[in-house]
Amino acid sequence: MIRTDLSQQRLGLPLPLAGEGWGGGVSATGMSMDKQKPTWKVSSKLRSNARAIRKNSTDAERILWSELRDHRLLGVGFRRQVPIENYVADFVCHAAHLVIELDGGQHFSDEAEQRDAARSTVIEAKGFHVLRFSNHDVMTNRAGVLETIAAAVVARAPTLTLPRKRGREQD
Repeated sequence: MIRTDLSQQRLGLPLPLAGEGWGGGVSATGMSMDKQKPTWKVSSKLRSNARAIRKNSTDAERILWSELRDHRLLGVGFRRQVPIENYVADFVCHAAHLVIELDGGQHFSDEAEQRDAARSTVIEAKGFHVLRFSNHDVMTNRAGVLETIAAAVVARAPTLTLPRKRGREQD
């Protein structure tokens, strides 16, 4: 393939666009990529539990996910039902180190609030900021919830990436 491309170059055919070279560089397997990986291990039991929760989401989770998925909020990515330590966080934005928890009616007893506080402490120890909303808030005040999340993302994200343009704008 390289030979035919080089012969095209000698014939005066246009050069490839930036990033679309004729090859011959270092293969991706030959380069070391230093990707940041979580420093915690996720057990297979916790991972399968997260999958099960993802499949059986509440109405409030489905509504909020419809607003957060596909980089719809400020162009940042969110994941849902993400294992962190021994817990499964409802929504996580890794770019802003933000965790969003939705609480149903079972979270409003004294014991549940203590468990939620301990859970938030563990998650915050991993460098995340935790926002908590009740399912009722999501159902009745979706715009307010999204504004609060957007403000937290802006405050915590290092830089927001602009969405890619799909085509050229015509004047």
